Amino acid sequence: MLTGEVPNPRDPELVERLVLDLLDPELKGHALSELRKKREMFQDLALLLWNSFGTIASLLQEIVVVYPALSPPTLSLPASNRVCNVLALLQCVASHPETRSHFIEARIPLYMCAFLETDSKTKQFEYLRLTSLGVIGALVKVATFITEKIVVDDAGLSYICANADRFYTVGAALATMVTSPVDQLSKRLLKHIIHCYLRMADNPRGFAALQTCLPAKLKDGTFNSCLKDDPSGRHLLQQLLVKVTSGRKGGPAHNSVGRMSWG
Repeated sequence: MLTGEVPNPRDPELVERLVLDLLDPELKGHALSELRKKREMFQDLALLLWNSFGTIASLLQEIVVVYPALSPPTLSLPASNRVCNVLALLQCVASHPETRSHFIEARIPLYMCAFLETDSKTKQFEYLRLTSLGVIGALVKVATFITEKIVVDDAGLSYICANADRFYTVGAALATMVTSPVDQLSKRLLKHIIHCYLRMADNPRGFAALQTCLPAKLKDGTFNSCLKDDPSGRHLLQQLLVKVTSGRKGGPAHNSVGRMSWG
């Protein structure tokens, strides 16, 4: 490159050099920042990160090194920004269809658990938790689509509703997404979640359990504005509410899925 020449930010060679810089302690911080800014420009950045030698290990090292600063909470804002750059790159890997399964199989999401368990209200910890949720969120969407494919199948639905533990695990995962901030839940994902609940209500055990464990946000109008321009989404939600509430009978309510009769 000639002196004074401005590099093309979309140049694949520039991205490759930045990925290589992740292995150089003196260049790593700058490389993390630049790659985070450019990650939307290159669809195959995830493949480059995953398949280049030592890169993922280098990123995970950045996560592990801040663990001692989590408790007591002494993490500095610059350190938080740096690890958030790492998490943004890992979210890129978690979102890509060709690297997502490898990401899960390597159990990389477990590295973020420590960040989600922090409770400090300072800016640096808020950033850390929010960016970690972005990584998990990229995987949760996939989990929802997989769950939907399972419950649409009669055998899959029967398996999930065969005992309380299975039903509770699936229901809790769906409920976690429903109870997240509304602005973080896309309309498309919400419709998939509603369809999962609607299908689970087709099973007698699932139907009985959903009468008491369906998330309140689905019943109190929280998503009215989100679905106001989506007739099919509104229809799905209305179907679910009518189906679940129509079977409600008198008598004491059960407090949890685990107390339903699954014999």
